[in-house]
Amino acid sequence: MPTRHRPTKLTQRLRAALSSLAVEPPVEGDLPELRAQASVPAAVLIPITDGAEPGVILTVRREHMRTHAGQIAFPGGRVDVSEDPIAAALREAHEELLLNPTSVEIVGTLDEYRTVTGYVVTPVIGVIPPDPPLTPQEDEVAEWFEAPLQHLLDPARQHRQAALFAGRERHYYEILWNGRRIWGVTAAIIVNLSRRLQWA
Repeated sequence: MPTRHRPTKLTQRLRAALSSLAVEPPVEGDLPELRAQASVPAAVLIPITDGAEPGVILTVRREHMRTHAGQIAFPGGRVDVSEDPIAAALREAHEELLLNPTSVEIVGTLDEYRTVTGYVVTPVIGVIPPDPPLTPQEDEVAEWFEAPLQHLLDPARQHRQAALFAGRERHYYEILWNGRRIWGVTAAIIVNLSRRLQWA
C-alpha cells in the first residue's frame, strides 16, 4: 500500500461518503453495443487536493495524441499484468505528472466505466497535499490544472448533451469551468463520483 501517513479529515469524509449508496445508478459507459465489447483493463487517478477548498487535478492531452487529442483527462492508462488498478493509477500519475505515489492517500475506487475504444476503466480516488509540485510529461501532457471539487460535483453543472456517433444519437456529459470543457469519459466519471459522494 503506497500511503505513508495518517488519514486526513478530507480522506475520512470521502471514505464515509463513498460507503453510502449512490443516489442514482452509475453511468456504465458509452454506446451499449460497444461497451459490452470492452475488455482491456485500465485505471485513472482522481487526485483531490487537501486544501481549504478541495480541488481535482486534471490534465490536457497533447494535440498530436492518437486518441482523445487535446481533451481533458485524469492521469491514467492500461493496467499491466503485474499490477492492480490502484498501482496502475499511481504509476500513470507519476509518469504523466511526476506525482509522488507516497504522497497519495488512497480513498477507494468507483464503478468501472467501459469505453467505445475497448477499455474497462477503474477510477481510483486519492487525496494529495495542496499545491502539488507537478511536472507534465511533455510527450503526452500539454498542461495540468486544478478545478474546484465543489464545482465539478454540482449536478446543476453536469450537462447531458447529445451528438451523432456511428449513425445514431449518443448522449454524453459536459462540465464547463473557467473556459475549459470537460466531457466524455472524464465527465462521466465525475458524474459517477458525484452520485456516490453526494457532496454538499
